[in-house]
Amino acid sequence: MHSVTAKREEFRKYLERSGVMDALTKILVSLYEETERPTDALEYIRKNLGGIVDNTSEIESLKKELDESKAKIAELKSKLVKYEQKDEVMAE
Repeated sequence: MHSVTAKREEFRKYLERSGVMDALTKILVSLYEETERPTDALEYIRKNLGGIVDNTSEIESLKKELDESKAKIAELKSKLVKYEQKDEVMAE
C-alpha cells in the first residue's frame, strides 16, 4: 500500500512541476468566479484552458480548401501539358 501512496505523491509533484496543477487551479477559480454558470462546465474548461478548443470545423474547412487547390493544380498542369504539346507541334 505504501507504493501506491508514493506513486500518487510522485505524480502530484510531477503535475506541480509541469504547471498542470496551477493551470487547473486557475481555470477552476475562473469558473467559480463566473457570475452566470455555464451550462456545460467541461466545455468551459476546454475553451479556457490554454486556448484548447474543438477546431474540427476549421480543420474540415482547410481540408476542403486543400482538396480544391489540389484539383485546380491538376487542372492547370493538364492545360500546361496540352499547351506545351500544341507549341511543339507548331514548332515543327
